[in-house]
Amino acid sequence: MAASARSVRSKTAPDKRRPATQAEPRRPQLSLIEGGRSAAPDGWGDRARRVITWAGTRSTPLIQFVLSAVFLMACLLGSLLLRTQMVQNSFEASAVQTSISKLTQDVQDDQDKLDQLQASLPDRAQQMGMVPQQGTNSIDLNGYQPSPQMQTKNSQQGQAQVQGKAPTDRAGQR
Repeated sequence: MAASARSVRSKTAPDKRRPATQAEPRRPQLSLIEGGRSAAPDGWGDRARRVITWAGTRSTPLIQFVLSAVFLMACLLGSLLLRTQMVQNSFEASAVQTSISKLTQDVQDDQDKLDQLQASLPDRAQQMGMVPQQGTNSIDLNGYQPSPQMQTKNSQQGQAQVQGKAPTDRAGQR
């Protein structure tokens, strides 16, 4: 038996996502840059012109290149300023810490001097002729009654103030 050639047919539709024909890949355009590596640039103007020429031949527009360069420079400058500020704050913090430790030491020295003076106080008092207190003394004012002389003097002062006169002493002078 003779075998007949079979053809395979698919009932599915062709893939719509892919175009039937693929576009040929684009080749980069070549351009001539004068000077090359052997020629020394005349300065910043020549270098800038070469960068602009290079950026214009690429698929990336010049504005994107410039913006990215500016962004990178701004980030570099920002990190430099931040680091400088952090170092300055660190020096200030260490100076404040040194000042605090000196003041703490001064307070401790003054406290030691005060303790020493308080400890020598009883000896100095005895050298001056003072005697230590024996027991506790208290004054009870609950039963206080003024003396008769004080009562008459206070009443005379009160009457003089009511009449508008200034109080007089025993000699009768104002």
